Parts: sequence; structure tokens; C-alpha cells
Amino acid sequence: MPLSEYEQKVLEQMERALTSDDPRLANTLQSPRRRSAWRYVLAGLGVVVGLLLLVLGAALSQTWLGVAGFALMFGGVVLVFQRPRRSGGGPVGTVQTDGSVRPAAPAKASRTTFLNRLEERWERRREQGGR
Repeated sequence: MPLSEYEQKVLEQMERALTSDDPRLANTLQSPRRRSAWRYVLAGLGVVVGLLLLVLGAALSQTWLGVAGFALMFGGVVLVFQRPRRSGGGPVGTVQTDGSVRPAAPAKASRTTFLNRLEERWERRREQGGR
């Protein structure tokens, strides 16, 4: 059932309020993060096979088999919780407090150091008035 005109207006007001209150959360919620079902199937299969290898290794007193099973289980869990790699599509940028979108800076050719990134963040916060 479609939303009524009043409900659409209320929803838009709520979206604007969320964007102005917490732009980082709004940006996170707006970016789609779809994960493939194959990723979960592969990870689940890895955990199950790893558990079987771990039990089999313990039953046969084969340490290397147990270690391989544990490594396979760990890899499956990491695969589930790992962020998907970004593709070229999708929204790029951050949502400002006024609702506009600031495009992301172009990728730099060289990686910046940790301290340089902290310094850049500090400067941006000072420019934005402490946010």
C-alpha cells in the first residue's frame, strides 16, 4: 500500500532531521551494502567443513588436521564479517548537515600516513566549527 501524502511529508521531515542531527549515520544508512548469497553459503560451508576437520583431527590425533580445520573455520567467519569490496558504482561522498552531498576527494596516488590522516581530520573539524 503506498504512503499517503501526509505520511510522505512526515517521512521526508524525519529524513531531513536525521541528516541534520547525525550526517555520518545518514550517510551510512544511504549507502547500499548488498552482499552476495554465495558469500554466506561459502562461509557456512567453510565453517562446517572446518569443524568436521577439527573433530576428525582430534579423533585421529592428527594435530595438523585439527589446525587446518580451525583455520578453515576462522576463514569462514572472517569472510562473513569482512566488508565487501567497493565497486565503481554507488554514491560517493558525505552528506552535509544541510542535506547536500559533498563529493569525495579523488583517490591519491600514494597512501598517506596515519598521522597525515589525523592531521587532515583535525583541520576539517576546525573548519566545520568542531564537528
